[in-house]
Amino acid sequence: MSERMVDLVFEGGGVKGIGLAGAYSELCRQGYRPACVAGTSAGAITAALVAAGYSGDELTDLVEHDMHFPSFEDRTRLHLLGPVGEGIDILEHKGLHSGDYFLQWITERLEVKGITHFAQLRDRADGTQGSAREYRLRVIASDLTDHSMLVLPQDATRLGIEPDELSIALAVRMSMSIPMFFDPVMRTNPNDGRKHMIVDGGMLSNYPIWLFDTPQGVKPRFPTFGMLLVAPNQEDPLLAQPPAATPHRDGTLSVIGYVKAIADTMMQAHDRFYVEQANYARTIPIGTCGVGTTQFGITPEQTRELLESGRSAAHEFLETWDFDAYIAKFREGAPPARRKGILA
Repeated sequence: MSERMVDLVFEGGGVKGIGLAGAYSELCRQGYRPACVAGTSAGAITAALVAAGYSGDELTDLVEHDMHFPSFEDRTRLHLLGPVGEGIDILEHKGLHSGDYFLQWITERLEVKGITHFAQLRDRADGTQGSAREYRLRVIASDLTDHSMLVLPQDATRLGIEPDELSIALAVRMSMSIPMFFDPVMRTNPNDGRKHMIVDGGMLSNYPIWLFDTPQGVKPRFPTFGMLLVAPNQEDPLLAQPPAATPHRDGTLSVIGYVKAIADTMMQAHDRFYVEQANYARTIPIGTCGVGTTQFGITPEQTRELLESGRSAAHEFLETWDFDAYIAKFREGAPPARRKGILA
């Protein structure tokens, strides 16, 4: 089967992001090869591993046999004090969990492929300085200090880091810093002394499907596929699904329940409301099988179910995908049609 180039954009969603690996494996099986990739939070993890050269089979093997999800949820530093300790942790560190285990894990997985810094992902053949295709990987994070989105590595200069010198693992760690759940990444710009607090990119753009688009009127050489995580029985995949929470009898939540509720609400991708039908026509909606964003105690059976959900979603999408029809309808000035039945 001949290879077909495609840009890929992976939505964030915490543990639910397991489904992204399943979808990517199906794309590989059907002969698609990634050109540029991007992602937010869990999507950034997948995108970084894909950019480093992990195949679909290798990625699913990592998920099934190498990702010990409970370890990603580092123990709260004052866990023996119960809710009081959790509250102190949040006040002192701005998060319940350090994220150190994850940073070490992603660093080691990238080192296996010999890809650790963005200089190694610069697209010498296709990318020009400052263009969307300058690097084969882009990662979204949120700078709370400047109230702005960071598209890394290009925006690393705002943190006093040369884009080529930015650690891929650090960029991904920035992107997956779910507020209050994981400690934010603190960075002092050595050029001006300003301190930046960086958290999950999902606060500002959890589904950056627009990143690799050509200017209007310019025909893309190959498509961009986005991968969106959709809750079970969600009537409209483009609308946020209210997260479930189990309150106390008085309606309040425990400290951890409160933090998880915030995480789930934030990761419901507010930018879904702005996904036009042209974007949804190139979106693979992946069912999340009832798994929660911060459900790090996920079982092996649930992991396999999510992987299969991703595979099935990609397979179903590719059965009807027609790049020429997409170009004719959405890139050559034809009036938009109704959502139903459009290259879904």
